[in-house]
Amino acid sequence: MDPVSPTDPPEPFRVLVVCTGNICRSPAAERLLAAGLGAAYRGRESVGGLTPAIEVGSAGTGAVAGCPMTDEMAALVAGLGVDPQGFEARQLVPELVAEADLVLALTRRHRSAIVEMVPAAVRRTFTLRELARLVASIDPATLPGANATTADRLRALVPLAASRRGLMAHRPVDDDVVDPYGGGAALYQTSFGQLLPAVETIIAAARR
Repeated sequence: MDPVSPTDPPEPFRVLVVCTGNICRSPAAERLLAAGLGAAYRGRESVGGLTPAIEVGSAGTGAVAGCPMTDEMAALVAGLGVDPQGFEARQLVPELVAEADLVLALTRRHRSAIVEMVPAAVRRTFTLRELARLVASIDPATLPGANATTADRLRALVPLAASRRGLMAHRPVDDDVVDPYGGGAALYQTSFGQLLPAVETIIAAARR
């Protein structure tokens, strides 16, 4: 009898979050999404060496490569009980976009830059707040059922959300998260207050 070859573990569902410097908005969204989805991220791999079901990463269109999350944003993330430590900014490159199953930009300008870099990613690239707006209107009955994993539902949400673009009235500016870099505590609070509800909506949609 021929030996049975071990089955390769399934590839994780990869989420990539993109802003400019990759030291404020996108790392915060990365860590918050990872915590809420039970996902792995750079610096926190899956337990026991198992392939994670979901991986969340981030990058910047003009990254301050190698730098940590800003102290102001790290404090806001930590205030929710999420670990901001061990983060290092990295530059966005086409390979990161090509590997991602879902790309979340922090503004419409970032979304345009991503799609210009990798045109094939257009239907899986959204701004963070855009995706939250779209998934909030999706009927949970259209998603995989009770035996499905969070990764299964997240994977199903992407084409459903893409199909709903243009069907809902909204102000385009409401799809952006303001850049707090160089601003004071109030601007950081504003930025965090824009991205957190979007993250929570996406997590809730994938977990319900």
